[in-house]
Amino acid sequence: MKVGIVNDMPLAVEALRRVLALDPAHRVVWVANNGAEAVQMCAAHAPDVVLMDLLMPVMDGVEATRRIMAECPCPIIVVTVDLEKNLSRVFDAMGCGAVDAVTTPALEGDLREAARPLLRKLQNLAWLSAPPNSRPRAQADSREVTSTAARRLVAVGASAGGPAALAELVAQLPASFSAAMVVVQHVDESFAAGMAEWLASQSPIPVRLARHGETPQPGCILLAGSNDHIRLLRSGELAYSAEPGGHIYRPSIDVFFDSVADNWVGSAVGVLLTGMGRDGAEGLKHLRERGFLTLAQDQASSAVYGMPKAAAAIGAATEIRSLDEIARRLGQLFG
Repeated sequence: MKVGIVNDMPLAVEALRRVLALDPAHRVVWVANNGAEAVQMCAAHAPDVVLMDLLMPVMDGVEATRRIMAECPCPIIVVTVDLEKNLSRVFDAMGCGAVDAVTTPALEGDLREAARPLLRKLQNLAWLSAPPNSRPRAQADSREVTSTAARRLVAVGASAGGPAALAELVAQLPASFSAAMVVVQHVDESFAAGMAEWLASQSPIPVRLARHGETPQPGCILLAGSNDHIRLLRSGELAYSAEPGGHIYRPSIDVFFDSVADNWVGSAVGVLLTGMGRDGAEGLKHLRERGFLTLAQDQASSAVYGMPKAAAAIGAATEIRSLDEIARRLGQLFG
């Protein structure tokens, strides 16, 4: 992959160069010292991926991400020294279209071990552009349905641009919202707890991480909080599982949507928001085939019109609406 590095710290740039040199598939094509230079470089020499720092002079990484995704879109991974300290900025960048985030690898110690998280994320990005493979569909759990706590469920999937879209969506839900909601956002588990807290601060109803073995409850938003897939079992409980192993997205929206289509008893709505790639499109179609209402975000309101576009292309969405309209639709149904 052709890689652009955006960082004003020479040691960080050198660390990234050494990490990328470990895999001959990657090649650094330019280095920018600030966000403004990065916007110019992306326009002049489009890379396959940008490794974006957050705190820089002239223009920071959040604004640079917004400008790049608006003017010359390409995949952006946030790479910064202290992710936990800068979580709000990470979510802002992801809201502008960044696909992922990772800590800057350290030059000290075992470089190959330090490089593993970043190289894995780059490999996942490379797979995004590959032809879609046949994917295993989540198998229905054979246990009898016993849960009666919640009969109305909203299943939501989001990726690049998702944090900001989700924040806007949950902020518009009424405090009387009566359905259960489960959200699968493509985000590393190290950021999941912070994201749940961030969303909770903007939502009139509770938002927290989903726990293994719990049942979705009315008026509560549960966020997938693991790199494992989350599935709905026939018992009505949520479960985390490493299988199926063939999905590059972890957690996979398709896996969750399929499990809802196979196992949910009651009414349900599937919602597919902004994101890069195709995850969630086939699962949304499965939900529609089951007879559930399915909503996909429109191009104008999507930071990255990838997943919703893939869903629209295969007829998976009953309705294609703006983010505001999706929020109003859910409020009308379950307010």
